[in-house]
Amino acid sequence: MMRVRPAFRFLPVLFVLAPLCAQDSFPHHNFTFGAGGASPQSELSHFMQSAPGVSVGYGYRFMRYFQADAGLDILFGAARIRDFLTTDIGGFRIKDREYFIPLGGRAIAPLAGGKLLLSAGGGGAWMKYSERVNQPSSYYRIDCPICTSRSGWGYYAQVGGDWFFGRNLRLGVMSRFYRGHTEGEPLGPVPGVRTTDHWINTLAEIGFSF
Repeated sequence: MMRVRPAFRFLPVLFVLAPLCAQDSFPHHNFTFGAGGASPQSELSHFMQSAPGVSVGYGYRFMRYFQADAGLDILFGAARIRDFLTTDIGGFRIKDREYFIPLGGRAIAPLAGGKLLLSAGGGGAWMKYSERVNQPSSYYRIDCPICTSRSGWGYYAQVGGDWFFGRNLRLGVMSRFYRGHTEGEPLGPVPGVRTTDHWINTLAEIGFSF
């Protein structure tokens, strides 16, 4: 009688585990870089304007259909600040920046063999609007005693889609809706009271996954 070699005894186990391993054959770490713009809505539209922005993000896809997300969106000049800080060494331009930190997750629908990913999700968000002075150099920095800021918490919801080119590189579009409250000092046309803020941020993204 022909004896079965020990290595072949594991073949049935491999046939059982292969489909399970295939279900896990997707990239877990996802980095994105985006550029686009945002538009203030409702009450905030009386004080701010649409502005260009950029974003960076990281997502950990812990299951095929779910991913945890963290990111940073930055807008440039939504409050239309056009002031100057006068110092002993000259005048320096003051500009405004708007920062959003979304922390949440998304559900993912992989289509076309995993090449196309449609997603929707949301979570909590921290928002901050602040003025900053153009520094004279990276070695010599000046304080801005007249610069103001305001901040607060809220939440966001998002929808998007990505197309993979190969296994690692992908291009996509993401739209986020932010809602929250900010308070603090007056910032340009924004009064120094608690406001209810709504934003719609839409960005084209390039991503790298592994």
